[in-house]
Amino acid sequence: MASLAVVGVGRIGGEVAYLAALLGIADELILYDTVPAFLRAQVLDLKHTGLDVTISTDVRGIKNADLCVFSAGLPRNPSVKTRADLLDANMPATRDSAGLLKDFSGILITVTNPMDINNYYLCQKTEIPRERCIGFGGQLDSARFEIALQERKIAGVPAVLGEHGEHQVPVFSRLEIPVDTPVREEILSDLRGASMVIIKGKGGTVFGPAFHLARLARMVLSDTREPAVCSAVLDGEYGLSGCSLGVPVRIGREGILEITGWDLDPWEAEKMQAAGQFVNGLCKKAVP
Repeated sequence: MASLAVVGVGRIGGEVAYLAALLGIADELILYDTVPAFLRAQVLDLKHTGLDVTISTDVRGIKNADLCVFSAGLPRNPSVKTRADLLDANMPATRDSAGLLKDFSGILITVTNPMDINNYYLCQKTEIPRERCIGFGGQLDSARFEIALQERKIAGVPAVLGEHGEHQVPVFSRLEIPVDTPVREEILSDLRGASMVIIKGKGGTVFGPAFHLARLARMVLSDTREPAVCSAVLDGEYGLSGCSLGVPVRIGREGILEITGWDLDPWEAEKMQAAGQFVNGLCKKAVP
């Protein structure tokens, strides 16, 4: 059926591996982590489920996997204000993983924060074509946006573009009713703090990211060709280049099949440009 490699099998990576096996998304797992005892424990825990899945820890198998989830590095904790603040802390793991992904022939999904910058870095350093480098975050942010809209009884299809972080851009212009600026800013503030509530309460997010990652993996491996919001390496789309940013895309077996152009209203366009400038600056720092 399909093979899934997971680089970094901690809280999110381990849960994604489990869901991929449980839901029949992949029938072969290639797992890698820099802590051997932890890796062995995760492998044994998965085997003890009795699920019909092949599990390998041979790092050489990564390059031949159909899909690889990069989730290595440190997660946010209550002392880390924004995802972007993890750039220096997680760059060593990203740099090392770029070596593992040399000659990788499948689709790469980047989860490690700051996700947009890490997705751009891995695309540049591994020379994997940009359509095969997908950054995860937009689906989760959009799900949180949907909850915020439901609480206010606002109907429509929720979508959050921009950075997976402080410079996220909830799209209001595609909703069924107009939303004025004060309400937009209030919702944006709520979205920025959504994950920290969970982090402070239980140490980190798990169910939301893992669920949406499993859905994204299924989109790729089942070639569903359906729309989603993911971080893509941009080359002029939305007037931005030299960065990876959350945009509407169509996903299939070959990765990002197309980046969809949406007409944003002035509030959204201004936020999108600010997101691009912010992420572009960090991408230049990561890839001089």
